[in-house]
Amino acid sequence: MKTMWMILLIVSASLLGIVLIRQRLPLGWLTRFGAHLVLSALVIYALNFSGWITGWYVPLNPATIGAVTLLGLPGIGLVLGLQYTLLA
Repeated sequence: MKTMWMILLIVSASLLGIVLIRQRLPLGWLTRFGAHLVLSALVIYALNFSGWITGWYVPLNPATIGAVTLLGLPGIGLVLGLQYTLLA
């Protein structure tokens, strides 16, 4: 079963790479996306350890960083809302 998922991941990543290469996206897109990833991680880290949201902890993992990168600050609300509904 793990082998099937690994093959699926490799094929998906390869096809995504082919699509990105064929589209010839400008390098500015990649640097902007990288900056958003770093800023999202820093915001989540700051929220966790600053005490602004007491009693809550937003895990610092690729899923939460991706949600905050794509959705912006409402992504943090989404993660907190999912935690509340799933864990409460």
